[in-house]
Amino acid sequence: MYPKLIIDKEKFRHNVKELLNKCHENGQSMMAVTKVFCADHELVDILIEENVDYIADSRIQNLMTFTSLIPRVLLRLPMMSEAELIVKHSEISLNSEIETIKELNRESGKINKKHGVILMIDLGDLREGIFIEENIYSTIEKILKLEHIQLKGIGTNLTCYGGVIPSAEILNQLVNYKNRIEKEFEIKLDIISGGNSSNIELLYEGLIPEGINNIRLGESIVLGRETAYGNDIENIYNDVFTLETEIIEIKEKPSIPIGEIGMNAFGKTPIFKDTGNMLRAIIGIGKQDVDYLELIPYDTISAIGSSSDHIILDMSETDNIYNVGDLVLFKLTYASILSLTTSKYVTRTYV
Repeated sequence: MYPKLIIDKEKFRHNVKELLNKCHENGQSMMAVTKVFCADHELVDILIEENVDYIADSRIQNLMTFTSLIPRVLLRLPMMSEAELIVKHSEISLNSEIETIKELNRESGKINKKHGVILMIDLGDLREGIFIEENIYSTIEKILKLEHIQLKGIGTNLTCYGGVIPSAEILNQLVNYKNRIEKEFEIKLDIISGGNSSNIELLYEGLIPEGINNIRLGESIVLGRETAYGNDIENIYNDVFTLETEIIEIKEKPSIPIGEIGMNAFGKTPIFKDTGNMLRAIIGIGKQDVDYLELIPYDTISAIGSSSDHIILDMSETDNIYNVGDLVLFKLTYASILSLTTSKYVTRTYV
């Protein structure tokens, strides 16, 4: 059935191997992030077979779907209401709130388990993490008193919200925190997690500061690019995922609607440009499944709009002949993979 995601498992495996080797060559452990493909079991199995260092996801529901000797890491800050599930289905979680960590401690105590915590520090991107330095040390002091919590390390996140580009100078701040914490509290931090796929250029150039020993990679594995500037990574595939859609109508029509323009199905008033008649195709997929602006056609066609269940294509520039029932293929972005793998209306085929 269509729409269909075609997932190339061998290209995915190649990307995992290449990036894992590069991380290890540069003294980094790798958290392979499964969020973008909703912890698809076929791909998680490859991560396990390739023996990645950690498997990480933002949703505890995804981590609940598999078990492994490889530690599972919850990336999104835990909700207190999820604490019971988190300690049962992940070995480590990223945290910034002491009250949440105390709740994880209580739930871990109920099952006589120690839950690992990476304390997040905000170095300026202004998403999650403790921003005020003195609060870092006071929080650690409280964590170390908790019987069923193990402070595994510290981490930071860059580019995801504020777009702050990682640099050796910024990451050295995290190393400085690590050194002071270890000295002041007489402990050893196992994980110093310096960021995500936006660190790839620093990784490949050998510029990640000594002391940073972990990187969290998702987009680079599935799309073969770093996320600070959007550059492709050498020898990494960018087409692990392909979308196949089916044409359900193809006709020549005007480029603008006829009549008074009001709100569309989503409460927005659309604006159109008159370019004369065009060959318009409708494919059987819509806004409920994916944002049409996040699809990259392989042919010289363009997606010009969508409703809940339909995407409209301008086919005027293609040299190919299309008919009802024919397939149109698209390369994908991070956002489109995320939404397509979340939709229950999109089937999957593995190559």
